[in-house]
Amino acid sequence: MTQLIEPKTQRLQLRQWRESDREPFAAMNADPRVMEFFPALLSRAESDAGIDRQITHIEKHGWGFWAVETLREKQFIGFVGIKNVTDDMPFAPTVEIGWRLAPHAWGKGCATEAARVSLRVGFELLDLEEIVSFTVPGNVRSRAVMEKLGMKQDENFLHPALPEGHSMQEHVLYRLKNPR
Repeated sequence: MTQLIEPKTQRLQLRQWRESDREPFAAMNADPRVMEFFPALLSRAESDAGIDRQITHIEKHGWGFWAVETLREKQFIGFVGIKNVTDDMPFAPTVEIGWRLAPHAWGKGCATEAARVSLRVGFELLDLEEIVSFTVPGNVRSRAVMEKLGMKQDENFLHPALPEGHSMQEHVLYRLKNPR
C-alpha cells in the first residue's frame, strides 16, 4: 500500500478527501465566481467524479490534489496539490500544481500557502525535476499565485480538452524547476 502524504501548514491541512467534502465541493463547482475560468459549471455527478479521480490518484501515488481544510475551524475550503498531467497535454509527462478554493477563502493567502507546501512535497520528498501550472490568460488571480511561487511563464498552448476555437482553449503555461 502507498503511504499517503498529508501536508500541513500553520493554518491549513491538506488531506485525503472525505464523503463530507462532496456537498461543499459541488457547491463550489456550481458557483459562477469559482468557475469563471472554466468552460462550464459542474453538475453534482461531475463534481463527485472529480473527487473520485483525486482519491484514486492519491491512493495510487500517496499525493495529488488534496482536500484543504482550515486547522482552526476544520472547514473545507477547496483543493490544492500536485498531480500527474494527462498524457494528451503538449508538455506531458510532468506534474502540475493546481488549486480551486471557495470564495470565502479568497484573498487570505490560502492558495499560496497550501501551494508552497505542495511544492515542498514535490521537490523535497518526491525529488521532481519540475512542476508546471497553467490557466487561461485572463485568470490574473491564479497567475499571481503562480508568480508568488516563483514560477516563470513559458509558452502558451491550446488545451487539448477544448474544441478548436473555444474562447478558453488558449492557456498560459508556467514552470518551476527544482531548486536543489
